Amino acid sequence: MEKLKKYISARDEDQFYHQGAVELLVFNFLLILTILTIWLFKTHRFRFLHETGGAMLYGLVMGLIIQYATKASDVESGTVYECEKLKSGRSTLLINITNQVYEYQYKREISHHNVNGHQGNAMLQKMTFDPSIFFNILLPPIIFHAGYSLKKRHFFRNLGSILTYAFLGTAISCIIIGLITYGFVKAMVHLGQLKEWEFHFTDCLFFGSLMSATDPVTVLAIFHELHVDTDLYTLLFGESVLNDAVAIVLTYSISIYSPKENPNTFDAAAFFQSVGNFLGIFAGSFAMGSSYAIVTALLTKFTKLCEFPMLETGLFFLLSWSAFLSAEAAGLTGIVAVLFCGVTQAHYTYNNLSPDSKMRTKQLFEFMNFLAENVIFCYMGLALFTFQNHIFNPLFIFGAFVAVFIARACNIYPLTFLLNLGRKQKIARNFQHMMMFSGLRGAIAFALAIRDTESQPKQMMFTTALLIVLFTVWVFGGGTTPMLTWLQIRVGVDPDEDLKAEAASQSASNLDKNTTKAESAWLFRMWYGFDHKYLKPILTHAGPPLTTTLPEWCNPVARLLTSPSAYGDQLKDDDTVYIINNDELTENYESSAHIPVRDRTGSTQATGKEDIHEGDLGLGGYKLQLEHTAHQPRMNSLA
Repeated sequence: MEKLKKYISARDEDQFYHQGAVELLVFNFLLILTILTIWLFKTHRFRFLHETGGAMLYGLVMGLIIQYATKASDVESGTVYECEKLKSGRSTLLINITNQVYEYQYKREISHHNVNGHQGNAMLQKMTFDPSIFFNILLPPIIFHAGYSLKKRHFFRNLGSILTYAFLGTAISCIIIGLITYGFVKAMVHLGQLKEWEFHFTDCLFFGSLMSATDPVTVLAIFHELHVDTDLYTLLFGESVLNDAVAIVLTYSISIYSPKENPNTFDAAAFFQSVGNFLGIFAGSFAMGSSYAIVTALLTKFTKLCEFPMLETGLFFLLSWSAFLSAEAAGLTGIVAVLFCGVTQAHYTYNNLSPDSKMRTKQLFEFMNFLAENVIFCYMGLALFTFQNHIFNPLFIFGAFVAVFIARACNIYPLTFLLNLGRKQKIARNFQHMMMFSGLRGAIAFALAIRDTESQPKQMMFTTALLIVLFTVWVFGGGTTPMLTWLQIRVGVDPDEDLKAEAASQSASNLDKNTTKAESAWLFRMWYGFDHKYLKPILTHAGPPLTTTLPEWCNPVARLLTSPSAYGDQLKDDDTVYIINNDELTENYESSAHIPVRDRTGSTQATGKEDIHEGDLGLGGYKLQLEHTAHQPRMNSLA
């Protein structure tokens, strides 16, 4: 009898691992299909369904097959056993069954109305991801890549507008979605679909915060492919990157908001505590991510790791990942930390890397971003059928759709009106319509919603969020190209050529230096002046030397921190203007071989085909020219 028990236990364990292999195989085939579909779409220039929409469609079909083609392998696993001695859920349980002790770990809470035969379907259970996989494995590469590939030249030109949309716009969107959905919740209570105590106003604000995370990956991919107007691309990309970080911290702050008495009433003390938590977590995460990037920059500057590109790339990857893990361990937000780590790594560390490491880091994080993004979108389609705790409420779903569109309009149009009062280059009306249209929801909203599905309101939110993501990606993502045509937004724009034309027009108009400075953001000029004089010489090999910018009594430290190659890069009177207009590397590309290029220090660098996608990450002390000939194709950044 004892041998029989051990045999059955070993057989169950083998079956468990086999099912795990089947799960991975399913996702492997889904990704293979997605990649082949992307190739077909790019070959035939098919833009009415983007690759992310195709990944979701494949996941949807696979989920449908798993739901209805597989059946419960263990009928008893759907049975609920009473345990009266336990008063609360435990993370780990040791259960004695006929003198055989088994260890069980907590997985999730299941609503009573969802306990059915599907609990015995091991395949459906396997296809339900642990939410920690999204936040700890899949999202960090996506967010880091967004920061690492940021086009800083265009980003900083529109910094004020991007910050306004990301911070103020997200807050407005959260409040409006919360208020509208609360109205629909009250209607559901009145109709008897909900109990008064089941869905509080804080739950509605929680839903508003997670649905405020825009993720226009589909639109931005089409924008990049069509080379849409650079300012429009930058506004949307910059908003979505920072908006994700703000929405994540805002969601956490609202989740810990706990009024002492009635949850539906305003508690000033709890409110200010949540605001303090938001600011503290955001600032702490920013500091954590930036600190790890600074450590990486110093290590790559003062060691000779560049002689071993494999070690250099490995150190770069592990320190960047450590920023995320350290922030999570400290009770901060790892996503925010890894975002600003990526931005700072691109700004400083990238300049210290060897040419091989530059190419490897760009390709590594681009590949990880591609893979993680498609896994998430495949799982979104899969989850519509395999997630076992869906709650479909038509009234709440309709209210959420209405709330999301109204909130997006209240975000874009009023804020743009206010921004245009102070902008010299106005945000055109057709840009505003396109930004309104491009407010898709995606990976971040889905990951925030699936992170907590313990209660019925959270399950209803997850189901609704999933439907909104599916709808916006398929409908608005597919309608991007016709909308660009209808709004008459220019396409085929080369960012570098656009800026060169703008600089040429300024030169033709004989604008003097003071006018150029006045037209640049004063905060931007102050930061770049400080960065160029002090931070870049400390953290990179670029000049000017610290001996010329720091007081004389700091000379010993200045000589220690300054790279020998920086002494040929003296600070000029017009350096601030130079930095503003030429703060990025633009490559001189020739398809045949590496070409030596002289920088401002007089040293020689080699650039070649592998540097084509690295132009968005060079900074400050370099000025290379982008040249094209009749037989050379124009290459664009993948960022």
